[in-house]
Amino acid sequence: MADKVLFNARKIFINSVSKPVIKQLLDDLLEDQVLNDEETDSVKEENSTKTKQARCLIDMVRDKGSKASEKMIARVQKRDPGLYDKLGLDPRQPAKMTPSSPQLSQLEEHQVSSDLMPSTSDFKKDILQRKGCEIYPPMDKSGRKRLALLINNVEFDDKSMLRRGAVKDEENIERLLRDLGYDVVKHRNLSGQEMDEAVKAFSKREEHLLSDSVFVVMMSHGELGAIMGVHYKEGEPKPDVFPITNIFTHLNTDNCKALVNKPKVILIQACRGDNDGLVWVSDTVPGPSHDLELESDSIWREHNEKDFISLLSCTPDTKSYRDPKMGTLFVQHIMETFNTYACDDHIEELFRKVMVRFEKTHMRKSGQTPTKDRVTLTKQFYLFPGL
Repeated sequence: MADKVLFNARKIFINSVSKPVIKQLLDDLLEDQVLNDEETDSVKEENSTKTKQARCLIDMVRDKGSKASEKMIARVQKRDPGLYDKLGLDPRQPAKMTPSSPQLSQLEEHQVSSDLMPSTSDFKKDILQRKGCEIYPPMDKSGRKRLALLINNVEFDDKSMLRRGAVKDEENIERLLRDLGYDVVKHRNLSGQEMDEAVKAFSKREEHLLSDSVFVVMMSHGELGAIMGVHYKEGEPKPDVFPITNIFTHLNTDNCKALVNKPKVILIQACRGDNDGLVWVSDTVPGPSHDLELESDSIWREHNEKDFISLLSCTPDTKSYRDPKMGTLFVQHIMETFNTYACDDHIEELFRKVMVRFEKTHMRKSGQTPTKDRVTLTKQFYLFPGL
């Protein structure tokens, strides 16, 4: 079926088609009576970027069925033969762009979406039919109230602990969460006690009864098993920290019944010092080629609760890195991966792809690799962005 062929080529089309070709295709499909004037105008006027226009166009045509998709495929072949060949748009044969294709692997490595790509109704319907009880059931968008907690410590009493680039991380993560359909409860610059109170208060929110999942994102400096509050001072007998295990205690079955049997996604980006005593003076380190200034973050913790999944910025004994302008590598790769693949992949596969991106681009230079910690999901969790 031609609409299935378009679906298989969707990601590459969105990232590869040029704006002039989009305009030509709109004129062609209007002439072919696949689209009407109102639909062509909406593609151009309601979508500010080329990526958004391409996404809107291909999804609009696919939703019209196989005949409409065949006409679009024919027009792509005429307007841009190179793009046609790259996408494998031959409705008589299986799509060339499969996950095992070397050509697709190369494109996936270098082409990522700057905007969150939505799932399609057909994809969601297919997943629900094929996997059924193997996935966490999504609530209907019209009735759900998804919440996410975002805590970001940027400025500390010790001025040398300023987390430059952390505001950029906050902006990116908040945008991603909102695009995924979560209302974001946001806090900045909290003490350890205030972080504990914020997580506890979040666990009591009534909205969780009408939610199908939750995200908790915490970003700060840290040490093994704890996140540092803004009043942290090295060497104090009772340091200002928030124990990581408290996240799971506050959100577990006993303390947050509204989230029982619902996936709870934890993202931890926290700076960790080493034993040389210099990290709290300045955690800036030279890049591998001495032309990139990066800063270090890492954290580790344990949990035993059901339906949790967490991704940490690095393994327990290594550092993670933060660009003072662009933010952490961890958040950058989360954004790229979720924007591009959340439309098709479940959460564990998304985390795997984040780890793969580090393996290909950073591991040999910095040693950093994110790690999943004691995943207790019993089903697959699809985010179905846009639905």
